[in-house]
Amino acid sequence: MENKTTNFKAGFIAIVGPPNAGKSTLLNRMLGEKISITSKKPQTTRNRILGVLHRPGAQLVFMDTPGVHAASRPLNVRIVDQALGAVGECDLVLFMADASAPMPAAEALLLKKIKTVSTPVVFALNKTDLVPKETVLLQLDLWKNEHDFADMVPISAAKGTQVEHLAAIMESLLPENPPFFPEDTLTDIPERFLAAELIREKVFRLTGEEIPYAAAVTIETFSEENRDKLVTIHATIHVERDSQKGIVIGKQGAKLKEIGVAARRDLERMLGARVFLKLFVRVQKNWSRDTKSLEKFGY
Repeated sequence: MENKTTNFKAGFIAIVGPPNAGKSTLLNRMLGEKISITSKKPQTTRNRILGVLHRPGAQLVFMDTPGVHAASRPLNVRIVDQALGAVGECDLVLFMADASAPMPAAEALLLKKIKTVSTPVVFALNKTDLVPKETVLLQLDLWKNEHDFADMVPISAAKGTQVEHLAAIMESLLPENPPFFPEDTLTDIPERFLAAELIREKVFRLTGEEIPYAAAVTIETFSEENRDKLVTIHATIHVERDSQKGIVIGKQGAKLKEIGVAARRDLERMLGARVFLKLFVRVQKNWSRDTKSLEKFGY
């Protein structure tokens, strides 16, 4: 890495936007690996996720932030504070909007924040594959009047359209720095955290409307003494009410088994090893409104 000090660029990029704008999908697409969980339900991401993109002349360090929305519950307030806080702590902001479902209230909140910092902001209009070209052009024109963006790029994170072009633009705007991370670093997030996030993603995707927002996941056991043969993971899915516990477990345990099978598949891919996954479901009443519980679960 000693030779990567001349004209090499490296910097931190905060990916911000309203819920369900496709921020996590874009990060996973650029990295070529799944480190940030996704689902069609908004507010899937609750923590800042750091991902490192290595390019021949640059290192782009992304912070995938939770979706910004009008928040009142303690959990949601903390989530939004994390996202807004990232704007003032980076070298570049990537502002993402959803071409298929604009959300003016959340976007106005973000625009207000980015106007308070001198950090350059690149605008990406995502999900352009879901709307007519005329709509894309109209939205880009409207956004042009909202802020003095360093650049504006229409993309489809799901299909990869213009993602390489977007990465090249961001690289050009970063300061000259040596790399912050070794070349084999994809994220600074511990495997235990990623395991909990992958399990929580399956809860998001496989349960009804109310359950995902009432669910948190903790890893009780993460044993990899014989990693070349088997990794043993015991995890607890925390919900807020007995009725929610019943839904997560399902009839004769069917739903919990479905969550476990899907999570184990992703965990084995991530860890490169066979996984024995045991899931438990526990009721922790109103944890999302309790400060001590929020801290316990890492929010």
